[in-house]
Amino acid sequence: MSRTKTRPYDTANYLKTIEDIAGYLEAVLEDGDPELIAAALGDIARAKGMTQLARATGLGRESLYKALSTNGNPEFATVLKVVRALGMRLTATPIPERPRKRRRLKAAKVAAAASVRE
Repeated sequence: MSRTKTRPYDTANYLKTIEDIAGYLEAVLEDGDPELIAAALGDIARAKGMTQLARATGLGRESLYKALSTNGNPEFATVLKVVRALGMRLTATPIPERPRKRRRLKAAKVAAAASVRE
């Protein structure tokens, strides 16, 4: 019986176009997990080239590696610099409201109960 060979998965290998990068970043931002966002920016940075990104942001390459890891905690200014250097911008869109369940007023419940008793 032969052994199956596996290779480590690296998202950076699949981020080839700006559309791939934007779609990936959008999905991660929608999730909202700060650690995942930092790690995704690290994936994107590695796909684009960490040295090139460090030059474009004016930040140190080592600092970017550390900040954009799963354990990193980048400052918001760093996130903005990285996103800008990647040729993107963050935008805000409203979260669709969920239909609210109708809640009866307590007074209406009391009135209805009183009318049933009569």
